[in-house]
Amino acid sequence: MAAFFERIWAYISTFFASYNWLNDTLDILLVAFFIFFIVRLVRDSRAEQLVKGIAVLGILYLLATLLNLTTVKYLLKAVFDNGLIVLVVIFQPEIRRALEQAGHSRAGIFRVFDGFNQVDSAAIIEQWHKAIDATAAALMILQKQKMGALVVMERTTRLGEIIRTGTTIEAEPSADLIANIFFNKAPLHDGATIIRDGMICAAGCILPLTDNLQISRELGTRHRAGVGMSENSDAVVIILSEESGIISVAVGGELTRNYTQESLVKMLEDTILWNDKETKRIKKSKKKGKGEEG
Repeated sequence: MAAFFERIWAYISTFFASYNWLNDTLDILLVAFFIFFIVRLVRDSRAEQLVKGIAVLGILYLLATLLNLTTVKYLLKAVFDNGLIVLVVIFQPEIRRALEQAGHSRAGIFRVFDGFNQVDSAAIIEQWHKAIDATAAALMILQKQKMGALVVMERTTRLGEIIRTGTTIEAEPSADLIANIFFNKAPLHDGATIIRDGMICAAGCILPLTDNLQISRELGTRHRAGVGMSENSDAVVIILSEESGIISVAVGGELTRNYTQESLVKMLEDTILWNDKETKRIKKSKKKGKGEEG
């Protein structure tokens, strides 16, 4: 038993003797971050089941190697050799979304530029308050008139491709304007209205439809478009059903329903404004400034 522990201690000593604390630690941290990023990418997505399947194939390949099952090992090796290209094609939307999220990260080097936009960010927050209030009020007007609506609130993922499918507006948000856009005889009422930085950016835009089979068949094209948009970006999508008058919100591919005007305003403020560390900091600094003035 003593010899066993001596061998273990000798192995540990040898390992740390050759361990480069700077390079090896950095190497381990980068690999750990990459694994964490991949786990976040596949979790709660259609890729999750595929990853489990790949893990099973990996175990089978290991067993085939240990048991010297030549044919099985050859077939599995062929699958792994050619599978990467197939995975890139099948999961292009997930990969694209992951790269967009990485590009819009608020961490690390990207925070160097935060200080230059502090005043602008504070102004945008005020503009977002106006847009949220106007949207909620417009939905109440449309709800009474039994008309539908589809509003996309852009966050960090830029929606230039979607905006180009519609008509550019660039207008100050108001309940009357938003309601008029979705009036059932208006030329732009069938598409989505995009709100960027608290301003109405475009209307009549075409959104990608979800292929999620779990979406209820009772929900129409507006709901499928709203969920599809939220799957392909971090946008918040508000849907008003023309048939039932129910207000729904799609975020991250998930649909929540039955919002009132008050609960919708609170949800949008929590998601768009105070869910971001920078806006929390600005809010806190504004309160501090008001206290000093008093």
